[in-house]
Amino acid sequence: MLSLILPPLVACLVIVAIHSYLGLHIIAREVIFVDLALAQMAALGATISVLAGSHPGSAASLAYSLGFTTLGAAIFSMTRTGPRGRVPQEAIIGIVYVVASAAAILVADKIPGEGGEAIKEILVGSLLWVTWPAIVKLAIIYAAIGIFHFVMRRRFLTISFHPETAVANGWSIRWWDFVFYVTFGLVITFSVPIAGVLLVFSFLVVPASIAFQFTKKTETGRMSVIAWLAGLVASAGGLLLSFTWDLPTGPLIVVSFGALLLVAYLGRRVAIRGR
Repeated sequence: MLSLILPPLVACLVIVAIHSYLGLHIIAREVIFVDLALAQMAALGATISVLAGSHPGSAASLAYSLGFTTLGAAIFSMTRTGPRGRVPQEAIIGIVYVVASAAAILVADKIPGEGGEAIKEILVGSLLWVTWPAIVKLAIIYAAIGIFHFVMRRRFLTISFHPETAVANGWSIRWWDFVFYVTFGLVITFSVPIAGVLLVFSFLVVPASIAFQFTKKTETGRMSVIAWLAGLVASAGGLLLSFTWDLPTGPLIVVSFGALLLVAYLGRRVAIRGR
């Protein structure tokens, strides 16, 4: 069983390594569903590429997906609103998500033959069938993005956690938002075909949510460690239960993330009362 479970487990750890960190930014910015919106934009691009004659996972399909996630990044960076904004950015994110979903359905309806199955694979992912070359490729791409975020961490962390300081420093918030969302879109584009939309959302939001419960906003390093450990526990536990009980892997890992979040919340409440 180890030979079967090891590749998807390593893939989960590679994905959660970058997603758990980006999730801290997403929660701090209070744009929780931007992941789903960008994932759907990537799926729309992949759907259009299939209609144009490309195969899912090909270089052309990847180019289409990156193009549409870049468009999403531009939209979200231009529509950033302050506390007094007339339309909350979450509303814009929701609109982008539903429009991209509807457009993907319309495009998929025009795909001949087994196009619908190809689109299903794009949305659901293929975690159980991930190969070692795909994992290595993913790790290299994520390492490059991680290094970039590490070098630019002062800018990104300040804008996410202390936007008023970034404004006072005279930084171009929308430009740096665009850069952030482009790199975020790159991560989403490569992770969704492997893990699927729901699992990618769980990788992003749940570990970060757990980390926020046990740290202060200034403890970003500690947040990152807790988030990655939470992702490790939920991924490994979900995979093990999936193979043991012969249940669908992706949904069970998502449920494991939810269960771990509940345990963390209850544990924190008990600790607070104990004090």
